[in-house]
Amino acid sequence: MCGKRTFNLLLLVLTLAGLGLGTRSLQAEATLRDITRDVQRKVVKIYGAGGLRGLESYQSGSLITPNGHILTAWSYVLDSSVITVVLDDGRHFTAELAGADPRFGIALLKIDAEELPFFNLDEGVSVQPGERILSFSNLFGIAAGDEPASVLSGYVSAIAPLEARRSAFPSAYQGPVLIVDAIVNNPGAAGGILTDQSGHFVGLIGKELRSSRNDIWLNYALPVAEIKEPIEDLLAGRSRPFVDPQQEKPQMPLTLAHLGLVLVPDVLDKTPVYVERVERDSLAAAGNLQPDDLIMYVDGTLISSQDALVEKLSYIDRDKVVSLIVLRDKELIEITLNELK
Repeated sequence: MCGKRTFNLLLLVLTLAGLGLGTRSLQAEATLRDITRDVQRKVVKIYGAGGLRGLESYQSGSLITPNGHILTAWSYVLDSSVITVVLDDGRHFTAELAGADPRFGIALLKIDAEELPFFNLDEGVSVQPGERILSFSNLFGIAAGDEPASVLSGYVSAIAPLEARRSAFPSAYQGPVLIVDAIVNNPGAAGGILTDQSGHFVGLIGKELRSSRNDIWLNYALPVAEIKEPIEDLLAGRSRPFVDPQQEKPQMPLTLAHLGLVLVPDVLDKTPVYVERVERDSLAAAGNLQPDDLIMYVDGTLISSQDALVEKLSYIDRDKVVSLIVLRDKELIEITLNELK
């Protein structure tokens, strides 16, 4: 009889322990669910330029002030006269580009709204390899209207300098990044956010890049510690240079005339860089530039207007090889211009 009572008591203890573990597990799931939903309310969908093959017209962003400042990745999507932002609750806003720092690949948008949920950058945290992270973004443009951002779970695999490129151009930012095992290099994920399990800001998902070493797509994010200062500069209205402030202009810089390029008339504040004519026996002709080509990148720098192209060329010596990416018949074409001998 004593043995039976002992067995029943042991069974009761194990049952209660199991119930306790089950309760804690349910509580943990509920807590993670609440944290996830809280973060999703701070993530926005961004729509702008693009829409052609290889150029998706959408990406992600995160609210970083209660009055409508949005952190996102600096990309061609923002090169549009109309940038639309959709909040988690489905509200649509037209956003203004408040600033950008191409050296870090970040941009700041502003919408006319108040009392919004937001990430406090001062509460951002650093993580180490092996720690769990959550990624939030509008990957593949799945979310629309009031649908929440997509969430992926993963771990930090490594922290290492960024050795990457986009097409033929190396990344301007080559500082430390978080390498993660979650697939965060999908179309639309750029500008999304990584958090820890408590929902604290960990890093910004960068635009799609390939490793310079093995040509595979990288799953990475810019750590909050690396981008906090430039973000604060943008919020304060302090302009960030689009070129290295230590860089000097060469005595013999490139010009449109030297390249043999004639662009469409510059009649707008941001006239697109469409080629109207290519001079015979010129650098542009040797590189197979053609009328109606849209010049999008010069040596890895996004070119948003004719003024931006002229400014970029003014920092390139005529003896240097120049790499371009142009849009031609809905395809991206890489072009290299060499000095004629």
